[in-house]
Amino acid sequence: MSDETLERSTLRKVAWRLLPLIGLGYLISYMDRVNISFAAPQMNAQLGFTASVYGFGGGLFFISYALLEVPSNLALAKVGARRWLARIMVTWGLVAMSMALVRTPLQFYAVRFLLGAAEAGFFPGVIYYLGLWFPHAYRGRAISRFYVAAPLASVVMGAVAGSLLGLDGHFGLRGWQWLLIAEGAPAVILSIVFLKLLPDRPADAAWLSPEQRAWLEARLAADDAAVAAPEHSQLRALLRPEVLALVAINFLYLGPYYAFTLSAPTILKGSTGLDAAHVGYLVAAGGLTGAAGMAAIGWSSDRLRERYLHLAAPLVAVAAAFAVLAWSPAPPVVMVAYLAMMAGYFAVSGAFWLAPSEIVHPRAAAVTVAAINGLGQVGSFVFPWLWGLAKDSTGGYHAGMSLLPVAFLAGAAIMLGLRQARHTPAR
Repeated sequence: MSDETLERSTLRKVAWRLLPLIGLGYLISYMDRVNISFAAPQMNAQLGFTASVYGFGGGLFFISYALLEVPSNLALAKVGARRWLARIMVTWGLVAMSMALVRTPLQFYAVRFLLGAAEAGFFPGVIYYLGLWFPHAYRGRAISRFYVAAPLASVVMGAVAGSLLGLDGHFGLRGWQWLLIAEGAPAVILSIVFLKLLPDRPADAAWLSPEQRAWLEARLAADDAAVAAPEHSQLRALLRPEVLALVAINFLYLGPYYAFTLSAPTILKGSTGLDAAHVGYLVAAGGLTGAAGMAAIGWSSDRLRERYLHLAAPLVAVAAAFAVLAWSPAPPVVMVAYLAMMAGYFAVSGAFWLAPSEIVHPRAAAVTVAAINGLGQVGSFVFPWLWGLAKDSTGGYHAGMSLLPVAFLAGAAIMLGLRQARHTPAR
């Protein structure tokens, strides 16, 4: 077998064995963290939650998530991805279903905080895990194919939310309770599948031939040797300016997006005049454009071996789309801007996690990815909370919407500065 044939057959087999399963897990996790956006109109009306209560509780997920990202990834690196990712899934699934039991703001805050703690480490754990299987030249496509589950989660939610909310009154449960229970249960079931089918490393993959395992391990070792020397302390890697720049960018693009997303069905319904079912279809269409944007950016970034402009350009595009969403009164324009925003946002997401592996050594990757994700997720608490306060203070979403483009433009500016610094020779 030629080297080229061996390379192609090995990576094709790895991709088909790992990415669909991991992608399904992430689809469920993304759905469980944001499905309250569809439950919110019924839930808030029944329980009497204000926009401030809802925004604060919605954002609390990301505080516990951020606090436990690094400890979770340290545990994953120690006990193995198979057992740790399965543990994460079963706990978040049970907590997600318990959201249907909340009755007071304090209970809402507690369950959202626990949900973030339960899910902490899943996403950065998967990013670290994929680095154990895919060489650098293929990592962009691998991450984009797994991460495409995030926009596809919007397709699933948009397609089924109306039906689940329509179960209002069955067996004494409200529609929002049916939604949360039905979308939390799959995580518990899938945790068993992860435990049985997910190998920790190429050496554990019985479905690879000895020749394929040897080639893959040699290729990954060569890639690792080409990266910067390992830090004497993994935690010291977190203080590098490039890592801090990635933390800031993650903060500036995640927080504003989640502030919008947690209220997106309500905003789109008001600005387009669509009913709840058709808003669901629009959200589903946004998931498809997001998937397309993510796939395109992953392919292009790998092909050109360029990461920074592939991040800065979609950040600017998202800023423009949010500006249109904030200021345009025309429903057709709002719909197009929403679809464009989803494509741009998930294009950013598809390329962002390629940068850490080119900055730090793989020995520090688990902690670095977890820290970038965890600290960046603090923005996903801050922005929804401020968003809710602005809504209660002004009576509308316009003030919050008007600030979103600023955050994305700031992220683009930092990314361009990071690109300049990485391409400027040291004196």
